[in-house]
Amino acid sequence: MKPLNTGEPTGVGRYRVFAALGEGGMGRVLLGTSSDGRLVAIKQVHPGFAQDPGFRERFRREVETSRLVSGAYTAPVMDADPNAPTPWLASVFVPGPALSEAVSAGGPLPPMAVRHLAAGLALALGDIHRAGLIHRDLKPSNVILTGDGPRVIDFGIARAVEGDSELTHTGAVIGSPGFMSPEQAEGRPLTPASDMFSFGALLVMAATGSNPFTGTSTPHTLYNVVHVQPDLRHLAPELRQIVEPCLAKNPADRPSPAWVLERLGPIPPMVTPWPPAVSHLIETQQAEVRRLLNPPPPKRSRRGLYAGLAAAAVVLLVGGVVAAVSLNGDDPPPAAAAPSSPAVPDVPETTPVNADPLGPDNLRKVDLCKVLEGRTVPGLGKLSKKNSVDFDSCTYDSPAGTWLDLDIAGGLVNGEPSGELEGLPLTLKGSGDSCGVSVPVTGVQNTQLSARVNSMSTKDEACAAVKAALTDTVKRIRAGGQERELPAGTLAPLDPCALVGPATADRLIGPVVEAIREHLHECRYDAAGSLRLKLLKSYPPVQSKDSYYSNTATLDIGGKTVYLAEADDGVARSTCSLTWQHRPISDRAGENVELTFGTSGTKLTAAQACDKAKGFAEALLPKLPKP
Repeated sequence: MKPLNTGEPTGVGRYRVFAALGEGGMGRVLLGTSSDGRLVAIKQVHPGFAQDPGFRERFRREVETSRLVSGAYTAPVMDADPNAPTPWLASVFVPGPALSEAVSAGGPLPPMAVRHLAAGLALALGDIHRAGLIHRDLKPSNVILTGDGPRVIDFGIARAVEGDSELTHTGAVIGSPGFMSPEQAEGRPLTPASDMFSFGALLVMAATGSNPFTGTSTPHTLYNVVHVQPDLRHLAPELRQIVEPCLAKNPADRPSPAWVLERLGPIPPMVTPWPPAVSHLIETQQAEVRRLLNPPPPKRSRRGLYAGLAAAAVVLLVGGVVAAVSLNGDDPPPAAAAPSSPAVPDVPETTPVNADPLGPDNLRKVDLCKVLEGRTVPGLGKLSKKNSVDFDSCTYDSPAGTWLDLDIAGGLVNGEPSGELEGLPLTLKGSGDSCGVSVPVTGVQNTQLSARVNSMSTKDEACAAVKAALTDTVKRIRAGGQERELPAGTLAPLDPCALVGPATADRLIGPVVEAIREHLHECRYDAAGSLRLKLLKSYPPVQSKDSYYSNTATLDIGGKTVYLAEADDGVARSTCSLTWQHRPISDRAGENVELTFGTSGTKLTAAQACDKAKGFAEALLPKLPKP
């Protein structure tokens, strides 16, 4: 997502547009607002398609049919103009990452999240098929993970670019090879069963992080789709029994969306169906939309501020007046340097220690699995640790089998202010038999300490239980005594924004406008592009085989095996991620470092993004503690 370039039109039809969401083979997607204030996603079809004599009629027909789809798990079509010089279609904007982005950022989805995903997609496909449409391009980038479930986008649009278009004449493939059905790969007529094959492949990708048919090239992938039976032994049995019939080579052997929903059974309601990494991506995107709608006034860089203050100091000294100037409560005044003075060393940027027990400096030392271990919580009983998947979360089990999630991450999606808890503003969201509550972390934007529970008798019972759990959590953290074990070389207590000095960051990716602490173990550097540094506890990294990436490689940087994944989506939309294990914990877990450089707002290529990420990794590695 990036602002429009200077001079670009700010209107499409009757909509005001203010940002570019992306660009693909079919066209460009813009973010805009309607006259009633709603956010809309506007797809402008690639000009090349508009030259096809039959395209506009196919586009008009598919848009009219698409308007009949208004299910809970699709993004409804609001408006369109097939006759515009550049034809366009407007649909409701749904905030959230694409499934491809979510899996890239946080790894495979946990089983319950995959179950929610499967149910939402089955409902969406049922609505689409009842309207007489076939999606034709169901793939991870066309599934958006919103706060309350998945949304399917771009249904029906692939059909409009088929027919007699030049694109088809050149033999190009309409769709995504790893998620096509065999009949689509062979150019045979399609039925709704084609979407069910794509549905099965998509669930495998969500559960494992990789496509079951990906080969060494597009022809190899298409061959696998048509002829090879995928290895599904690694799937959980309850998921495999759904996926396997969907991936039948014969369309007649595939089930319907209704069959899938029947096999899934009732889906328990949850505050959010996704893991914390996805919630964070949703909140980050919402914050970016707010920033683009209400841009802040230009801010002088710290470097410029230093220069201005130094000049002021010279003027004051020349006038015979000595003044002490402070940038903030702890920064000394900058001294005017003589011409022969040595260069200022690059010192990592620091902030005063935050003495608040609910501030980041203390919370990085807290083991959330010690806070409530053995504690009796009203409505839940005596809690015991079940598992901990990252630095800042813990899942507890109760005698009745109810799970309580305690984490420090993004807040509750669409939560409502609900008074105070232990003197802190409380946010609450409850529905059905689940509830979640959160209080803010001091000194880190968009970060909350949260407790969540589901599968209780009523929402009120669930909310009473999580309020009691969070109250006890806040009291015990303030009292101290739940510090985590800190083995040699651990990343847990580190402030990610304090590892690389500003001069080095400026040289490698800059000039850096701002380094922003996003959650306890994540730092975002806003420069010519954006670099995110994450310190995390997760599965050991491996080389991705996802066809979403245009290039993957294994590098040796500073003696570390580093996995590179490059997504080349064109200028201003590409990313490059580097991941390596810093310290092993077990065969299935370790402490990892992840660097992701995005080109949004720049003219950098994917290869240039990788060069910047590799340079930053080389500077960062010596700053990390020795395992």
